[in-house]
Amino acid sequence: MKMNFNKRDPVYLQVIRHFKERIATGALLPGEEIPSRRELANNLKINPNTAQRAYKEMEEQGLIKTEGNLPSKITNDPDILASVRSELIRDAVDNFIAAIKPIHVPIDEVITLLKEKYEKDEI
Repeated sequence: MKMNFNKRDPVYLQVIRHFKERIATGALLPGEEIPSRRELANNLKINPNTAQRAYKEMEEQGLIKTEGNLPSKITNDPDILASVRSELIRDAVDNFIAAIKPIHVPIDEVITLLKEKYEKDEI
């Protein structure tokens, strides 16, 4: 597992987002085992406490399940899995709107450009 960290967001939140992106794209499947906290910290070259914090947050959100000393696994809950995808889409749309709104582009023009770019896959 490789990640490029930015300097503006806390590392544990970037780790969580990375897991959510992998879940949303199917790179991580429901019930799949994930690396231990220590393995994750070693792989990503992050503080073990940061990995622990990310896992704790993902457990609280229901993204992963940990039972006793068994490896943590991605949830099988279809509602949580669907909400991950929706959350990522909403975040992307919010960021896009925050970037485009100050330019005062008419919504029809934005929609036309989005459709063109999306259909041509020019990103």
